[in-house]
Amino acid sequence: MVVDYTCQDIAKMIDHSLLRPDLTDEDIVRGCEIARKYNVASVCCRPSDVALARKLLEGSEVKVGAVVGFPHGAHKTETKVFEAEQAIRDGAEEIDMVIHIGKLRSRDFEYVKRDIQAVVEVAHRHGVIVKVILENCYLTDELKRIGCRLAEEAGADFVKTSTGFGPGGATIEDLILMRQSVSPKVQVKAAGGVRDLDAALKVREVGATRFGATRTEEIMEECYRRKGKEECC
Repeated sequence: MVVDYTCQDIAKMIDHSLLRPDLTDEDIVRGCEIARKYNVASVCCRPSDVALARKLLEGSEVKVGAVVGFPHGAHKTETKVFEAEQAIRDGAEEIDMVIHIGKLRSRDFEYVKRDIQAVVEVAHRHGVIVKVILENCYLTDELKRIGCRLAEEAGADFVKTSTGFGPGGATIEDLILMRQSVSPKVQVKAAGGVRDLDAALKVREVGATRFGATRTEEIMEECYRRKGKEECC
């Protein structure tokens, strides 16, 4: 049974995704306009777009998030730390970092934990939260659980299913597994495949508190229609 919700509840679950490699500056402007219109949680953008997004969203409640080690996670730890520091200087208030997928699959758990911890330390120093992307499509259930636990031990604020650029995205089964693998202080984000309001409600029902979306406008307009309003604002 889906718990009742408001459209603002749904909006505050959305990290509006501005990550496609072909996006132009005009696309970033339009994306930030959508994010501001619906008062979503954040925009999640490429590192080079953080300063522009921060300027465009000035005066709004919408946070700017930046990806780190994206999309493959195989950057050296020092590179991820530098990326995070630069993004924070440019105005990022949230960091979505990709774990070293190959190291997790190699069962080098100490490396994975240190890699996450290094980014978390620099981010938390500035009051910036960190979401750790596991890219579940490449992992066994065992490694998904271990990855979640390592992220929590390293101090991460969220665990996240996917980049949205791998061969698979968020599944309900993975979200349930991830929610069960971390304590209540760690939140869960779905990414890849949340394309309509029904999908948003399903991930909400199983405990996800954020989801990445490129179809924010469609999701929110459907929400307002169902709630008996013609449009958002």
